[in-house]
Amino acid sequence: MMTDTEIRVKGAQILAKYLGDIEMERFIALIQREPFDYTGWRQGMNEDESIEAISQKAMAIRHKDDSGL
Repeated sequence: MMTDTEIRVKGAQILAKYLGDIEMERFIALIQREPFDYTGWRQGMNEDESIEAISQKAMAIRHKDDSGL
């Protein structure tokens, strides 16, 4: 079993790898300042999808939201 510190470090490394340093920090800031039900959010995701496919969907949604501003 990993310690809390090991989980934090590994989580930050994974986020940085897939999101980049700035988006990783933004993600962490969003989680800290907004109420967030991770379990409910995760249950709505398709577990068979790769992180890349999930990321592509998220980027498409973000792009759509940014376009409507």
